[in-house]
Amino acid sequence: MSIENILHIHTSIMIRFKFLFAGLGLSTFPLLHVEAQQKPNVVFILAVDLGYGDLSCFGQEKFLTPHIDRLALNGMRCTHTYAGSTVSAPSRACLMTGLHSGHAPIRGNKELEPEGQFPLPADAYTLFRLFKDAGYTTGAFGKWGLGQPGSSGDPTHQGVDEFFGYNCQLLAHNYYPDHLWHNRTRVELPENADGNFGVYSQDLIQQHTLRFIEENKSKPFFLYVPLVLPHAELLVPEDSLFENFKGKYPETSFKGTDSGPMFRRGGYASQAYPKAAYAAMVARLDRYVGEIVEELKRQGIYDNTMILFTSDNGPHREGGNDPDYFNSNGMYRGYKRDLYEGGIRVPTVVSWKGHIPAGTESHVAFAFWDYLPTFAELLGRKLPVKSDGISVLPTLTGKKGQKEHDFFYFEFHELNGRQAVMQGNWKLLHLNVRGNSVYELYNLASDPSEVHNVISLYPDKAEELKKIMQQAHTPDPNWPFFN
Repeated sequence: MSIENILHIHTSIMIRFKFLFAGLGLSTFPLLHVEAQQKPNVVFILAVDLGYGDLSCFGQEKFLTPHIDRLALNGMRCTHTYAGSTVSAPSRACLMTGLHSGHAPIRGNKELEPEGQFPLPADAYTLFRLFKDAGYTTGAFGKWGLGQPGSSGDPTHQGVDEFFGYNCQLLAHNYYPDHLWHNRTRVELPENADGNFGVYSQDLIQQHTLRFIEENKSKPFFLYVPLVLPHAELLVPEDSLFENFKGKYPETSFKGTDSGPMFRRGGYASQAYPKAAYAAMVARLDRYVGEIVEELKRQGIYDNTMILFTSDNGPHREGGNDPDYFNSNGMYRGYKRDLYEGGIRVPTVVSWKGHIPAGTESHVAFAFWDYLPTFAELLGRKLPVKSDGISVLPTLTGKKGQKEHDFFYFEFHELNGRQAVMQGNWKLLHLNVRGNSVYELYNLASDPSEVHNVISLYPDKAEELKKIMQQAHTPDPNWPFFN
């Protein structure tokens, strides 16, 4: 048995042990008052298309994520958390602005030429502006997708002191690009020209992430790490990490785009071992998380750093990926682009030594738009804008007094439009909004997998939720939703 396997088994046992003690009202650390501490650093790590069941501490059995498991062991697993939407750009817009997808300024993936997506407006109040107002240095390293270079949504126009990575999320479909962006400077990667596999973008981005920690260790910082992994294309370096998984799973090769106008402009590369590649991508993501934690410790700032790990939506089925084989969505129905639980419920782990009770588990429901008010409370600041969110800092720090949402609302603009509203255990879906629309009603308490549509049995409840759904959507001429 490998050392990694032994570590995982030990970690899993300890997580379950500590969860048991937490359930009995015991704590492994005396909880300190947030307000009594120096300004804490915040590291927000965002995976892409990582499903609820893709972490071994959330039930994954076909590969291991020991570093993220260790975060859970030292912090809190949040089992009832939601992304902002079911695809990248609107989900991130909800995260940044504290608004749900019926109010957010970006509500879909809208491509702009020559590269980039529909931008955040110049006056958007984002997480970065919140931290800047509190005297923090801010950094973002990975996939942006919230405004093309030079636009109002460019990260340098949104309160980001240093950005390195992909500005355009479409180009982030490919892991060996011919360029990335450092602030407003286009960084050419000649090693990847002419179809060569010279520099793996994620490794390069990780180097910049670790350097940011080292260079800013003496002052408070907000570090946003929107990794591309494990988004398609299914491609990793041909190193030992990949070799560990080759031959381990039954494979069906994927024929993708290896030449032509869409090559490395969004088209996914071919992959002979798609399952092995996906497992290796998650393993690489997990290793990056471990390196970030070790760098924080090396610089002596780990104890004063809140680390949050989550995903921007549910698992994808592109590039040859098989989420059913890996049970990537756990017990939940649906994938990326669905508003069923599998498309929007995401795994979340939060760790902060001495402040977040170790080895605990929370079932409190919260969503991406809750992070802005949560961090505002952490920083002791009043938000200057309206938010759809509620601070969940009491939940994270094990304190009483947690407020709850009256409802959660989601909308998705592709595939003829989809809406969802949740209130308590009830969830109403509105599908094919711009076509022959249909409604579905589920009770998540008795039917978390959304198998039994009970709208015919509870028409009055459906009508109640329809009214909430109508009120939650604010029309936006940039994002026409209804016919």
